[in-house]
Amino acid sequence: MKQPRFQIVEKDFFRQPTLQLARALLGCLLVKETEEGGAAGMIVETEAYIGPGDRAAHSYNNRRTKRTEIMFREPGSVYTYTMHTHCLVNVVSGEINHPEAVLIRAVEPHCGIDLMYKRRNVSVEKTLTNGPGKLTKALGITMEDYGRSFIEPPLFLAEGIKPINISEGKRIGIQNSGEAVDYPWRFWISGNKFVSK
Repeated sequence: MKQPRFQIVEKDFFRQPTLQLARALLGCLLVKETEEGGAAGMIVETEAYIGPGDRAAHSYNNRRTKRTEIMFREPGSVYTYTMHTHCLVNVVSGEINHPEAVLIRAVEPHCGIDLMYKRRNVSVEKTLTNGPGKLTKALGITMEDYGRSFIEPPLFLAEGIKPINISEGKRIGIQNSGEAVDYPWRFWISGNKFVSK
């Protein structure tokens, strides 16, 4: 099957404030090309992390480690990390040396769907990509993508749609983070069935 043509987003797309970027990512296409084939999903849910003042962020207090180093780099860089056994993918945001990022929490399958089912070994469409660890496995995103740029294949962001309605609320799975647990920094396309919660 022929791979569809994608219009990769411009570099300047990533130079907007993190909360604004977290909303702007909704409706964009997250695309990964692999030897097995290509797959893409429309982003339907994101979470913003604004370090160093955000106690829930990996870069809180300007924490600079081997894992967080990429957060101090160019906006639009790929920040992947492992939580439990899952690889999660983030878009680095903020200016250089201002470590901020947006976690991609869920996507709606767009193309390469048979490959996604094969990778995930599930039969229910709704559960294919409705979580940050599920979507990376479905798309073939791995720790090897760490440090890449979202404007260059094999992992990139492409233009999609502009959502009509966007909802916002508290981020998920954050404990022991003080007031940060209440920040309404999770955004999702209202009514989309692939949203994680």
